[in-house]
Amino acid sequence: MSCFEGKYRDELIANAAYIATPGKGILAADESTGTIGKRLASINVENIETNRRQLREFLFTAPNAVQYLCGAILFEETLYQKSAAGKPFVDILNEGGVLPGIKVDKGTVDLAGTKGETTTQGLDGLAQRCQQYYNAGARFAKWRAVLKIGTTEPSPLAIQENANGLARYAIICQENGLVPIVEPEILVDGPHDIKTCAAITERVLAACYKALNDHHVLLEGTLLKPNMVTPGSDAPKVTPEVIAEYTVRALQRTVPPAVPGIMFLSGGQSEEEATLNLNAMNKLQTKKPWTLSFSFGRALQASTLKTWAGKTENIPVAQAAFLSRCKANSEATLGKYAGDSSKGNGVSESLHVKDYKY
Repeated sequence: MSCFEGKYRDELIANAAYIATPGKGILAADESTGTIGKRLASINVENIETNRRQLREFLFTAPNAVQYLCGAILFEETLYQKSAAGKPFVDILNEGGVLPGIKVDKGTVDLAGTKGETTTQGLDGLAQRCQQYYNAGARFAKWRAVLKIGTTEPSPLAIQENANGLARYAIICQENGLVPIVEPEILVDGPHDIKTCAAITERVLAACYKALNDHHVLLEGTLLKPNMVTPGSDAPKVTPEVIAEYTVRALQRTVPPAVPGIMFLSGGQSEEEATLNLNAMNKLQTKKPWTLSFSFGRALQASTLKTWAGKTENIPVAQAAFLSRCKANSEATLGKYAGDSSKGNGVSESLHVKDYKY
């Protein structure tokens, strides 16, 4: 069998290309109820549906912010939520030119036969769920696989198992009209240097694209959401230019030009770090056959959350903080970000959480 020829082929290619529009990126607002609870707890806000909805609503309706976004990844609850005025979030996003996406994995579980490595669950019933999400207005999906760097990790078993899981997820999504975002996240935890991260990133991405090819996935109708190549969290830092060089080279060696866009995760970097690193990649004078953009959660929302602090009267200024980060990252996708001179409300604070789980 040749490459994917399903009924959604043209739509998948068009939607993936749209999400990869230079100057735009993805808001990752797909935190599970438990994870968003931790974020809300950090500003002393109760984790109830009303507060979760209010947060998402003011992000989706922030004046002038959606011009810098092409997609928003939602948690299942959010896909079906409406604004306080009764308008479905899906309609609000579509009207702003933002494609609704959906997180479809069910989290990680231990991979038997390894030292605490994981695989991602959620393949059972995935086709039926994708049909429901498509009918509800979702047009792309996300599945996070997690690997870690250690003395013997990631093991060949963990790399292979997670690559196959991502490929199976991807083809199921495509058969049901959703563009799959392939996310093999290599955690930043550890004392390793940037060369180690680069070598392992290359090995993981090579395995992923071999698996995607084996499963007849239409690459033109996919997106990649990788980690940036950085030193470990316990290692000395390096400049954005060094991160850009190692990251882009790892991608050049492994990611086919058929893939329209690479939307980086922020991986616990501070808001400012993530933006500066993305900017340095786009300034790099070398071959880049794909759009290099962002799919940030914490790195778009951290200062916004602090500014909001759960108070309705703070929403306009919180929306202004969100607009500021969206604009900064839009500029970074074009290599035109000049840096944040204000350093306001924690944009340079590390957002790293060891062994990060959704």
